[in-house]
Amino acid sequence: MAYQQHTGWRRLVNATGYSWAGLKAAWRNEEAFRQESLLCAVLTPLALWLGHNAVERSLLIGSLLLIVIVELLNTGIEAAIDRIGPEQHELSGRAKDIGSAAVFMALLNATVVWLLILFG
Repeated sequence: MAYQQHTGWRRLVNATGYSWAGLKAAWRNEEAFRQESLLCAVLTPLALWLGHNAVERSLLIGSLLLIVIVELLNTGIEAAIDRIGPEQHELSGRAKDIGSAAVFMALLNATVVWLLILFG
């Protein structure tokens, strides 16, 4: 099928469909995404209850969403690397390790934000 450029509402509808397909694929294929999404779902109501104002609630929830966002990006990197081929390559391993490190940093960020807001 030839590439067709859509604009306006059609582009928005298409983009929403692609995003939904990506979320479903991540949920189906990535245990880490499922775990982090469930963590986000469980902790979001707690963040609304524990945050004393809109800024605190935003930081608590935003730090959780950042974990999910970074995990999606990491999953995309891993899928692209796996698409290239199954053989071991230093750059492929490095890309996957760096993506994993980004997820770790997002988890660390959320931990620090929650600790500072709850006990700071």
